[in-house]
Amino acid sequence: MTLSTADILAMPKIALHDHLDGGLRPQTIIDLAEQAGHSLPATDADALATWFVESADSGSLERYLETFDHTIAVMQTADALARIAREAVVDLARDGVIYAELRYAPEQHLQQGLTLQQVVEAVQEGIEAGVTEAAEEGLGIRAGALLTAMRHADRGLEIAQLTLDNRGTCCVGFDIAGAENGFPPSKHADAFALLRDHHMAVTIHAGEAAGVESISEAIGLGAARRIGHGVRIVEDIQDLDGDDPRLGYVAQMVLDQQIPLELCPTSNEQTGAAASVATHPIHALRDLGFAVTINTDNRLMSGTSMGREIERLVTEGGWTRDQIVEATLTAAWAAFLPYDERVDLAERVLEGFGVEL
Repeated sequence: MTLSTADILAMPKIALHDHLDGGLRPQTIIDLAEQAGHSLPATDADALATWFVESADSGSLERYLETFDHTIAVMQTADALARIAREAVVDLARDGVIYAELRYAPEQHLQQGLTLQQVVEAVQEGIEAGVTEAAEEGLGIRAGALLTAMRHADRGLEIAQLTLDNRGTCCVGFDIAGAENGFPPSKHADAFALLRDHHMAVTIHAGEAAGVESISEAIGLGAARRIGHGVRIVEDIQDLDGDDPRLGYVAQMVLDQQIPLELCPTSNEQTGAAASVATHPIHALRDLGFAVTINTDNRLMSGTSMGREIERLVTEGGWTRDQIVEATLTAAWAAFLPYDERVDLAERVLEGFGVEL
């Protein structure tokens, strides 16, 4: 069965790895930059969108991260944060997303006097407004927030406590992000200990720019329930594409424990973590039984959407409808939600794909 663009748009989708500061509308950046007096490389929305993609398409994670200087610059007021969060939820809903976890680093939004708590409240206000706006368009989406600590900074414990303080609102979990090389999860061991003690859900960026040792720390010291990216887990698998793949201890644990991998094909292609979508390890990992999920990472920088990620897997990777259903169900069960709510989410996925319960 050939899947059309319309078929893919209609599919229920779940986005577990989507950065708030990487998904702004280009026109919104222009509007807010004018208010903030921030200079941009282009002031036409289409030209600016092209600039972001071309700048991110460098094959380097460090260069990719530089594009965030412009988005972070316009995310320094409560009104701006609320607008951006609202628009992100609406854009995801229009793409067929029924559940999303938006991640962001509160510590990056303090330049104009906001407190960490005020940042969280502004984003929550925007998320709630986005859910309402989407509902008015007849689109049902649920969204939560993941609070992120920047791995090169020293505020991990503070952000972990902020996560706990806002538990039960839109805040559903904790993450560390930023340049991975040289800044392992162990740098934030005290933050992870606090979160473990309070049974808070954790996902950790690992196995993107750094290798298997980063993934090992994430699931060991960090007690991560999911791995952000994790694409380099393949380095712990010998003869991956052969007849007798052999898994190392880390890969075997990730497989045995069914630790979900938040894979982001287009982004991985841009940063050099994967050579192409056609040869992305997501295909082999899926076939080996790993818990793979499909994600956008940064919709602006990658010029992508959940629909486009799925379409590329179909057209360039040969994915079938059943394989998409399986990955979407895996994401539903991996959501940082209570069990009964994940049951409801999984049922929505099956109903959306027309699978009889």
